[in-house]
Amino acid sequence: MPGYTLTIFDCDGVLVDSEPAANRVMVAMLREIGFEITLADCMARFVGKSMKTVQAEVIAEAGAIFPPGWPEVIRARTIETFKLEQIEAIPGIHGVVSAHQRSGRSYCVASSGRIEKMQATLGGTGLLPLFADVLFSATMVGRGKPAPDLFLHAAQTMGHPPATCVVIEDSLPGVQAAVAAGMRVYAYTAAPYVDAAAYKALGAEVFSDMAVLPGLLGL
Repeated sequence: MPGYTLTIFDCDGVLVDSEPAANRVMVAMLREIGFEITLADCMARFVGKSMKTVQAEVIAEAGAIFPPGWPEVIRARTIETFKLEQIEAIPGIHGVVSAHQRSGRSYCVASSGRIEKMQATLGGTGLLPLFADVLFSATMVGRGKPAPDLFLHAAQTMGHPPATCVVIEDSLPGVQAAVAAGMRVYAYTAAPYVDAAAYKALGAEVFSDMAVLPGLLGL
């Protein structure tokens, strides 16, 4: 892939298989305030979005009343769940990172989750040392995904123009954000909640096996 100099990875669902556990916590906490949703619907609707965005959507739809500090509480419960459950790395992702290191291609992580969440999930899978100094969170920008702000911030901080960046995503908001940022995007579609056709319609190139990603990226 001539001309591409930076790979930006999403975290949950791309590097670590944390979405099922995180969404089980979200379903339980939404039900506590009277908002009924299934796990499948929660993952299809909210994966890739920040807690602030989730809260705003639920309020707009159902007029739900959230207790004070709800985003902080759900983040804390989610991290505790990650500690109790064994979160695994996405199969094949270690090989993808190794291919970047061998080629010298720069890479980083840009996630809707907070830094402490990424540290918890990446730390539990042994990936944290590979990404510890290149973590970017939606808390660093004014607007989270699907706005392009986070990807643009990561690219600027890493010193790469948007046109030379490639994004690896698994969520619709993430794909939308990458496209809005003017970056090429590869969408990982192995999870059952993923709508590959929708991603392709937005301009993403889809794949379902991490083993093929180094070749797609020209590494």
